[in-house]
Amino acid sequence: MPSRSASAVTGDTPAIVLSYDVHTAWLNTAAMRRLGVAKDRTDLPFGTAAVDPETGEPTGFVKVFAIKGLSRDGHRALRELGVPWASPDRQYGRLAKSLDDAIGFGITTVVEPQDSLDDLELYERARAEGRLRSRIVAALFHPRGTTEEELDAFAAAARMYAGDRLRVGPLKLYIDDVVEPRTAALLEPYTGCGAHRGETFYPAEEFAELLAGLDARGFQCFVHATGDRGIRTVLDAVEHARTVNGPRDARHQVVHVECLDPADVPRFAALGVVACMQPRHCAPEIAGPGQDWAENVGEDRWHKAWPMRSLAEADAVPAFSSDWNVAEMDPMIGIYTAVTRRPLDGGAPWQPAETVDVATAVYGYTMGSAYANFLEADRGSLTVGKAADFVVLSRDILAVAPDRIPGTVAETVVVAGEVVHRAGRPDPL
Repeated sequence: MPSRSASAVTGDTPAIVLSYDVHTAWLNTAAMRRLGVAKDRTDLPFGTAAVDPETGEPTGFVKVFAIKGLSRDGHRALRELGVPWASPDRQYGRLAKSLDDAIGFGITTVVEPQDSLDDLELYERARAEGRLRSRIVAALFHPRGTTEEELDAFAAAARMYAGDRLRVGPLKLYIDDVVEPRTAALLEPYTGCGAHRGETFYPAEEFAELLAGLDARGFQCFVHATGDRGIRTVLDAVEHARTVNGPRDARHQVVHVECLDPADVPRFAALGVVACMQPRHCAPEIAGPGQDWAENVGEDRWHKAWPMRSLAEADAVPAFSSDWNVAEMDPMIGIYTAVTRRPLDGGAPWQPAETVDVATAVYGYTMGSAYANFLEADRGSLTVGKAADFVVLSRDILAVAPDRIPGTVAETVVVAGEVVHRAGRPDPL
């Protein structure tokens, strides 16, 4: 929404509208004025303001909000500028509601992939108030420019929060952005965009040295990568780290794996890299024909889209998740999409050659995800000696037709042998 159109609706009230994936923001004129966006000030603590190519004036469109706006510094800047969305109470409210939703969907371990040290007190508050019924794995955000002192603080936090209910430790990095606004890094140009193929946030050599340094310190890295060039840059960096440091059971993750070149499929298993994917993202009504993702990539590259079956057949470890709140949190919707590649209304599938069977999809949400987070010894399967974390579903999703998987309800949810949720009981037990 251009700022002029937004201003016609909102007047002098500052307004920020976030895209569904939180990677882009739109500001009206009042918000640009309030947040200090100007012709000579487009590199902002919370994003990068786009400008009109003819006038150089900001349009109200702000890119890379998820990287800069959700960083520790970006969040603090928004809070200091009085943006209500960034206030601690609003932040805690979103966390508490999401934790309640997670346990209602039968998610017994939640992986929160991008936190700052400031956020850890929110989890402490949730634990004190009895809202932390799921177990938590929290990854700390490592934006470009993170210092050695900050890495020391991350390591200290990992030592402090090392319990089975709240564990801190992995680091979240970005190598590229997203396909929809053409900010992911592709091997070949975007369709209809001349030579533009997106950028990586680091030169390849710099990122390889960075990841090798983090690997040497024992950190596990979750790296956001959506474009085929972004993904290749991450795999190259992991290969470099193994050469420099020697192989170790690092379980670094490529997060999203949206557009993957076939030549890089076998490298996941060969390098011990986990494919952390969100099946719902590849639904036709989100990414398929007629949508920004498919149109930007172009039909000749659609075969690269979320290649779940190819990765599984190449022995890569799949770790499936929702990317809440970008897509629905309910694992049943993710499983349905992985199995059918159809819209929720049952329309035509998109790229059905990359569907997986129900057992593989369930594995991605259970043992695959447990393995991805070094938790396979006590979670991920109903096995003697493991923690009694399990869910009783309203139907057997391994036996019903795929179109009956959505709507399956978590009737009883158990964590560490304790019943923490029953369907029809909206209040915490």
